[in-house]
Amino acid sequence: MSMSVQGAIAANRFGLGAKPGEIEAASVNPRTWLKQQLQAIEFNDGLASSSELEIALAEYQRDRKRAKKMADVKNPSVQFGKSAQKMSIAVAKRAIDSNNSLNWRLLDFFSNHFSVSSLGRAMVALAPTLEREAIAPNLDQRFEQMLLSVVRHPAMLMYLNNERSFGPNSLAGKRGRGLNENLAREILELHTLGVNAGYGQGDVVELAKALSGWSVAKPIKEKATGFVFREQGHEPGTRTLLGKRYKQRAGPLGERQAEAMLRDLANHPATAQHLCFKLARHFVADEPSADLQAKLTDAWLKSQGNIRRVMEALIDADESWQTPPQKFKTPREFVISTVRGVALPVFNGKKIWSGLATLGQQPFKSGSPAGYSDVGSDWRGASALMTRVEWSASIANQAKFLASTMSEQAIMRQCLGDTVSERTAQSVLRAESREQALTLLLMSPEFLRR
Repeated sequence: MSMSVQGAIAANRFGLGAKPGEIEAASVNPRTWLKQQLQAIEFNDGLASSSELEIALAEYQRDRKRAKKMADVKNPSVQFGKSAQKMSIAVAKRAIDSNNSLNWRLLDFFSNHFSVSSLGRAMVALAPTLEREAIAPNLDQRFEQMLLSVVRHPAMLMYLNNERSFGPNSLAGKRGRGLNENLAREILELHTLGVNAGYGQGDVVELAKALSGWSVAKPIKEKATGFVFREQGHEPGTRTLLGKRYKQRAGPLGERQAEAMLRDLANHPATAQHLCFKLARHFVADEPSADLQAKLTDAWLKSQGNIRRVMEALIDADESWQTPPQKFKTPREFVISTVRGVALPVFNGKKIWSGLATLGQQPFKSGSPAGYSDVGSDWRGASALMTRVEWSASIANQAKFLASTMSEQAIMRQCLGDTVSERTAQSVLRAESREQALTLLLMSPEFLRR
């Protein structure tokens, strides 16, 4: 395989689609080019933090309790919805502009792995902050650090109702408040071990009891925001998870019981297998080879779940560079790679937002803790493809200026390098108009897959 083909694979399969000049840059040393992109992501765009949004939510609730007329209170759906949209558009813009798009693909992967949905006023506000505050800073760290940050984040605690979970023998539980198993169940089933790892309902209950008391501060009453451990809601006693006993710590140290469980779950061999399968499926193929999974799992276990080391193993694996491409782009991948490839002169955030909504992958709207599907068959139905054609045509109409400065052949090479088939090249070059040529390129098998 030539270095130019590897450069196209590096930009399009590992990254979020080739920008102008990127395939040429990647082709010098594709693996090194990718590894240099592995680093944490920082957000300093001045948009609202989860703490600021928690205060705004609390103030809105306070104003309602004071029986103010709704006309005197800002419409929360508009207020928090605009904030969420701004954050999602800002992430998309950073991904589109980035020279390290592998990092942004990895952020998308873990944001979907720890999926939270905008259901209800509080989650509309808080859902977009999870990836910014708990996931992005830990992309080059061990998985246990990311897991602990995610589980302590108010967006995850509130999405899965853990702020309303009380041990049956806790002080709050004895007053009639009950245990909620949602967070514990999803941690075991989705976030760590995987559904077929051999844990039972008893393990779900034990983890739920350990997590009781893990809650969110009340900004006005307690003058605090974010995670708080409520000892009066925590189930007392020793817990047993997967056959291992975890003693109860007294007082505020009671949260360490669940923390120890989470650390062990993060480093469990079943978690390594589950996460490495998902990474291989996301980057390479819907049904990744056993050899690739084994290489990633071995790297995970040797590095104690160091995400950077696992990604380096993925980049080094020959199985990751197979041709032809096996992955059908999700709507988000398609939209971002399109805008990166055609290099529109003006960024239109609302166009990106509406495109994601129209194509079926609006941020934080999966409606399930399992997140959006990462399997091609769920995205390439006839109706979905027709919607892509229509969206591509609208982008082609905006990008027709490109043909005045670049030939259609140059645009193809900019997006796909030497991976363009003769059939696709001929269909694009023989198109009746420049808009049609670009639409055909965006809907070609080579561009729809990575």
